Amino acid sequence: MESGNERLERWQRHSELPLVSAALVFLAAYAWPILDTGLAQHWQSVCWALTWITWAVFVADYAVRLSLARHRLAYARANLLDLAIILLPALRPLRLLRLITVVHVLNRRLEVSLRKNVTLYATVTSCLVLFCAALALLKAERGVPGATVATFEDALWWSAVTVTTVGYGDFYPVTTTGRLIAVGLFLGGIALLGVVTGTLTSWFVEKVDESHEATTATRAEVEALTAEVRALRAELTARGGRDTESAGGPD
Repeated sequence: MESGNERLERWQRHSELPLVSAALVFLAAYAWPILDTGLAQHWQSVCWALTWITWAVFVADYAVRLSLARHRLAYARANLLDLAIILLPALRPLRLLRLITVVHVLNRRLEVSLRKNVTLYATVTSCLVLFCAALALLKAERGVPGATVATFEDALWWSAVTVTTVGYGDFYPVTTTGRLIAVGLFLGGIALLGVVTGTLTSWFVEKVDESHEATTATRAEVEALTAEVRALRAELTARGGRDTESAGGPD
């Protein structure tokens, strides 16, 4: 009989691809009306309906995971972000981070090292955060008096310079929502820089270790060969001495 944790893990494995599909649908439905200002009303209604349908899918997924968890209160405490995203409509775009489950699917089909996993996570997360932050900022700032961000290109450029903590100052948010997005990007930029720095450091350490191991192995091989040559030389010397004694003995 399966335990609660086993059922939960099995559900998470089987639900990954449907959730990735739902996240992609949510991304398209969320982005289309923002990027296409001339979108017809009926298509806007379709996008609005799709965002709510995909949100319902994530609600159902969370409810199933919570019901399968052995310790539900502890599980809820460990997944507060999932709960907040479900309960607070303003946080629903963050559910797009579910696209990271694509990495899990790839990892089970491709055997890669931990460093490559970290690099892949950082790359996917960076692109996703930049794109979603640009969309959210454009939606919050568009049409606001005094706003400096008017196009998606402006918003994407602002996201890039903000997440890298460069901050040229040519574009900046003027709304409260936009400033909250900026704070999130500041924190995300610091975290991503830490991941990249840690990955490069681990790569250098690994190369140094490999070089040290190779040097150690070479020295050990040389010492083994030297000992073997000495043993052979001693054996040849001893054999030569016996041959000499045998040749110089009585006829």
